[in-house]
Amino acid sequence: MLERLERLPTDPILGLMALFRADTDPRKVDLGVGVYRDDHGETPILRCVRQAEQTVLSRQTTKSYVAAAGNAGFNEAMARMVLGEGHPALAADRVRSIQSVGGCGALRLGAELFRAAQPDTVVHVSTPTWANHVPLLSGSGLKLERYPYYDPATGGVSFDAMAGTLDRLPARSVVLLHASCHNPTGADLSDSQWRELLDLCKRRALLPFLDIAYQGLGRGVVEDSFGVRLFCAELPEVAVAVSCSKNFGLYRERTGCLHVISQTPTAGDAALSHLIRIARSMYSMPPDHGAAITLEILSDPTLREQWMDEVGAMRKRITGLRHELIKQLARHCPQRDFGFIARQRGMFSFLGVDTTQVRALREQHHVYMTDDSRINIAGLRAENLEYFAQAVARV
Repeated sequence: MLERLERLPTDPILGLMALFRADTDPRKVDLGVGVYRDDHGETPILRCVRQAEQTVLSRQTTKSYVAAAGNAGFNEAMARMVLGEGHPALAADRVRSIQSVGGCGALRLGAELFRAAQPDTVVHVSTPTWANHVPLLSGSGLKLERYPYYDPATGGVSFDAMAGTLDRLPARSVVLLHASCHNPTGADLSDSQWRELLDLCKRRALLPFLDIAYQGLGRGVVEDSFGVRLFCAELPEVAVAVSCSKNFGLYRERTGCLHVISQTPTAGDAALSHLIRIARSMYSMPPDHGAAITLEILSDPTLREQWMDEVGAMRKRITGLRHELIKQLARHCPQRDFGFIARQRGMFSFLGVDTTQVRALREQHHVYMTDDSRINIAGLRAENLEYFAQAVARV
């Protein structure tokens, strides 16, 4: 049977990783892989994570399964972190949560839930969006369509075009929205634009599916969840996919969760019963280690404060790199205005060069980024900022 299979092309990101590892030039710069890196080029284990992990392991007495819905304490703590203490949806018992295999698992669980509720559901995603959104969501059997989002001329959101398209969608359409630190563009909605979208979703009876993978790395832990908190308070139904990979540094632990906000507690119970059945059919039980670490951090006031400080330090470093990058680009490439990079948030930006120039950067200067010119700002370091700017100027 397997002899009939033909080899598929390598995933672009994984292929880029392999090329970077094989490159022996000491000047090489990796701006492709979407992980946070410090100024030593490492993806560090947060101090609060290391301490929480030691506590969890010292207290653990079994490796038995937790539950199909995951660690209940983790689910509750994540709902409070994303929505805020005393959020109206929590007070009304409208939130149901399930632990997932990373943020990717949360996205897929949400898609499978929509398909179970309404098989002809169409999910509308931004142009552009994170590359893995497409296989994760369409792999459930749902149809995907696009709405305009990014304006290359300004490096910001093409909001009028976005709102105009969404305002023509039929009721019950699902709209995938990046809560903050838009991947791959770094262009975020303003608070006033979130409010306009809220009115639009009410008027058109749309169901927002919010992906919050970078909470704390844009404006702040509270500020980055503005749209999520607003929508979950005002709309009858919302789904929220959450990842702990970036802001807790738990990439390999695959830690995430899906929150479903329903109109009534009864509807929420029904949705959760379906999610548990879906999870059971996909992977049976979720991993516990990352969830237990996250719960320990969010439950311990000292560790939580330390986590807030460490997330703040990551955010400050990324913001500082954006401003330093603009200075270097202005110096070495004055014919182009890269000021939009400072107005964007989070780890990613589009550099705005074409595929030929991207390949020249890789082949001639050992600078690695995806073919659409998305760069991971956190992959830059003080020691290679000028080299990177010089390379950009040369292509």
